[in-house]
Formats: sequence, C-alpha cells, structure tokens
Amino acid sequence: MQFSIRPDHPCLPGHFPGRPLVPGVVVLEQVMRAVEAAAGGPLGALRLPQVKFMAPLLPGQEARIELDGGAPHWKFRVWRGDELLARGELVAGGGPVA
Repeated sequence: MQFSIRPDHPCLPGHFPGRPLVPGVVVLEQVMRAVEAAAGGPLGALRLPQVKFMAPLLPGQEARIELDGGAPHWKFRVWRGDELLARGELVAGGGPVA
C-alpha cells in the first residue's frame, strides 16, 4: 500500500514548527489501514507489541507499507524508496505474538 501525508494535515503545525515531520502515530494509522484492507475489514482491538522507527517521513513524501503474515498477526515495514522508515508487529484482538 502506498501513501503520502499532505502538507496541510492538521497534525503537522505542532510537529515540529519550521520543520514538520509526520508523527509516528500517523504512520501507524496508515499501517492499521493497510492491515484492515488485507484482512477485509475492521479488526477491533489492536496491539503493537513491537515498533521501531528508523527515519522520519516528511509531508508529501511517498511511502509504502509491506505486510507479512495474516490474521491475527502481521509484521510490517514502511519504506520510502529503498530506505526503511519503520518496522514492527501488529496483533488483532487477543491473538498471540508469534
């Protein structure tokens, strides 16, 4: 799944004034949307047992999400071109972490 956060997104003026960065929670929202699309709909309660951010995403930059796994456990990676921005795991419901 490809995504980009518009430069006029409401989270950006305070994160950070003069050099806006897309907050990690906004990136994770896109990951959640990618997982829900792969799962065919809303998942209910979600856990993120592991998340690591390696590089920032700037407004207007294109990023893509890669998913491995399936319900209830997915591993994800967020890329900007060949640069890994974030990686982690998302677990739906009470599913165990594999």
